[in-house]
Amino acid sequence: MSEREIIHDKENHEYVLNLPDGLKASVSYSLYDNHMRLTYSEVPRELRGQGIGKELVEKTFEKLTEEGYEAEAVCGYIRRIAIRSEKWGEIIDV
Repeated sequence: MSEREIIHDKENHEYVLNLPDGLKASVSYSLYDNHMRLTYSEVPRELRGQGIGKELVEKTFEKLTEEGYEAEAVCGYIRRIAIRSEKWGEIIDV
């Protein structure tokens, strides 16, 4: 994975990965107490197929876990990443 840092934008309920040329990838969520529902992930069309989506989701999982949140994957892509991972499949509800 690259050295890009994931940023938690609490005001807009999303985790953001800043990309070249001012582009960004993001995971949106809704929050209920300390439980996040990860509802949507997006990578700019022109950057898809480069592993950025997987990097985005895994870094989101790492960050929200560090911050003490529990999470449920609602978005189909996020669910697939969690299910296919031995580490995240046990931590993220699917």
